[in-house]
Amino acid sequence: MTTPVLSATRPAHSPLRRRLAHPRVVLAVILVSQLMVVLDASIVNIALPDIRTALGFTAEDLSWVVNAYTLTFGGLLLLGARAGDLLGRRRTFLAGIGVFVAASLAGGLAASGGTLLAARAIQGVGGAFAAPAALALLMTLFPEPRERTRAIGLFTAVSIGGATIGLVAGGMLTQWVSWRWVFFVNVPIGLALIGAAALVLTETPRRTGHFDISGALTSTAGMTALVYGFVRAAEDGWSDTWTIGVFAMGALLLGTFLAIERRAAAPITPLRLFADRTRASSYLVRLLLVAGMMGMFFFLTQFLQGVLGYTALAAGMAFIPLTVMLFVASQLSARVLSERFDPQRLMIVGLLFSTSGLWWLSHLSENSSYIALVAPLLVFGLGNGLAFVPLTAAGLQGVAPADAGAASGLVNVMQQVGGSLGLAILVTVFGTASRHASIVSANPAEQARHAFIVGADRGFLVASALIAASLAMVLFGMRRPRAHEPVIDTEPEAVLVTD
Repeated sequence: MTTPVLSATRPAHSPLRRRLAHPRVVLAVILVSQLMVVLDASIVNIALPDIRTALGFTAEDLSWVVNAYTLTFGGLLLLGARAGDLLGRRRTFLAGIGVFVAASLAGGLAASGGTLLAARAIQGVGGAFAAPAALALLMTLFPEPRERTRAIGLFTAVSIGGATIGLVAGGMLTQWVSWRWVFFVNVPIGLALIGAAALVLTETPRRTGHFDISGALTSTAGMTALVYGFVRAAEDGWSDTWTIGVFAMGALLLGTFLAIERRAAAPITPLRLFADRTRASSYLVRLLLVAGMMGMFFFLTQFLQGVLGYTALAAGMAFIPLTVMLFVASQLSARVLSERFDPQRLMIVGLLFSTSGLWWLSHLSENSSYIALVAPLLVFGLGNGLAFVPLTAAGLQGVAPADAGAASGLVNVMQQVGGSLGLAILVTVFGTASRHASIVSANPAEQARHAFIVGADRGFLVASALIAASLAMVLFGMRRPRAHEPVIDTEPEAVLVTD
């Protein structure tokens, strides 16, 4: 591993801190933080049936338990990245994890649906400040291209594998203890992470500048309005006056956001990041890919429990093949294939597998067994593992040091916004299809299962279409890479020990 540069002004005095200065230790802290933040977008999926019963959510409103987190997380990530640049990444990282831990405790104690959604939103705020600081610190820690690619491979494996690990962990906690422990578990982990980060991270230089608060608020509110519009359309139809009004408000807010970013002296989203065709395409590809991925988790967890009758633990364990394949494929992509093939080819092959896996799932029926799920899960995991590593590198390539934080944040933004927007679209598709499903049966449970299968199959089909669209973006939107093209060239800031 590359030896990092220690702070010239705050050297490591004690033997313990010298040992902790090893880049592998710092990388472990960064990876654990990313796992905790990403995992929380999916860990609640397994607990959704229990949460619905305990707090009285409707079927459509239940998606807000996921979206309340991902929307604030995605909407404020760029503000969090800017905070790291201006206030120092170590300080921003610690503050973000602290907010995340406090909100997790509040979520576990929630006695009503409104309280839980508020806690989830605040969790997203904390994650939005911690995640971009973690990625920026990783890019600084490994300036040498080969080591950086391997570190990005681990970071990517954690980012995409965290969703499936969350399902397994959520199943264990929900069945063995309570759904509330999918939130409580973050408290001891987060506190340990704060202690470790305080020991091994040193502060990065602070920069002068301003916060683009208006940009952050209009972008977050605009995306929230769009997601709410899709969820409302699932309940009340596309002709509903309120649904149309919410969509119009979302478009107006996002248009205002773009106008603000063009004029702002220090925009939260520097529009010059989209000037490079490959980088801009990678953002859209990531959004579409995660949109399909989150829908798969949402529907499959309910299929396993509602149709196959699995317990929460068994439903979580059912995703282990996907988790293993994601990790193996991402490491193969980072350590072997990225040195032999250009990124575009890896993404094309990976997205072909991912599209095929979701299309395969769209053929489920009431008589499908778990065996019918294993092959499509493995194919989907192989595809995502191959595609995400070069996709992450493409989103960071050629970025100037001054935009490093914003570019790192934008990679995470597309992942979170894609998850929220995709889930909202797929829930709308599911609701429309399931309402029009018909079956002649006097058994209400059989009718409900049939309606769910019809809606879920249509959701999987549209999810595969979203990933197919991301494949088209790679084929026609990205240029062929130039030899030895750099990714973020960050300054050699100190990121390790502190007194």
